[in-house]
Amino acid sequence: MSTVTSVTTTLRRRRVLTEEAAVAAVDQACRRLRLPTMRALLGDAVAAANKDQLTYTGFLAELLLAECDDRDRRSTIRRVNGAGFPRSKFLADFDFDANSNINPATIHQLATGEWVRKGQPLCLIGDSGTGKSHLLIGMGTAAAEKGFRVKYPLATRLVNELVEAADEKQLARTIARYGRVDLLCIDELGYMELDRRGAELLFQVLTEREEKNSVAIASNEGFAGWTKTFTDPRLCAAIVDRLTFGGNIIETGTDSYRLASTRSGNASR
Repeated sequence: MSTVTSVTTTLRRRRVLTEEAAVAAVDQACRRLRLPTMRALLGDAVAAANKDQLTYTGFLAELLLAECDDRDRRSTIRRVNGAGFPRSKFLADFDFDANSNINPATIHQLATGEWVRKGQPLCLIGDSGTGKSHLLIGMGTAAAEKGFRVKYPLATRLVNELVEAADEKQLARTIARYGRVDLLCIDELGYMELDRRGAELLFQVLTEREEKNSVAIASNEGFAGWTKTFTDPRLCAAIVDRLTFGGNIIETGTDSYRLASTRSGNASR
């Protein structure tokens, strides 16, 4: 007996279900098939279908589309939460008027995620308070919302994790884990000096991702000052090359709009 014939026979047998039994059966089936949205919306969907005189197919389509939409929403939430962002930041909330160094058109173009799809790097360079972290987290959030896998670590925490992994003979696994995500957002690169071992381990992560998956960094130091973070000139040059080749560089400037906002608020009191 074919699958279609078997299903048809089963449907015929179940036509004798009362309305109450049918509702209970749908509820149980939704639980078993893990369709929580369809289960929750069933009553309202039946009422709406009767009111709008939907066909059986139209009624089923409405329920299935609602389930798909809710699954997409929940998947997006899981990806954003799984990225490890320290706080919520969105590109739509960025105050472009407060920092004229940043071109809104450039940010809106990057928000499409095309650069992530192509595996290109992104560098945000500027002083504290100029919006680097906001843009970095916002870019990462936008990418996660578009279905990309994203991970956000502080530079020092990433290096510490790599050092611990190396000591525990787990380095290859850790580098592979960071290599698999579509976008790696490294914040606060340049705030602290890294010893040679830490710098070399970070370089291995960047090499693993080179021209395959995107890296976005935020740094308070221009590239010329990175020798204070990566004290080996050759290693420093190699890291800069990995993070800039074929990528996007955005300079956020030197004037802290957070400080300006604070001063403005104090002056108005």
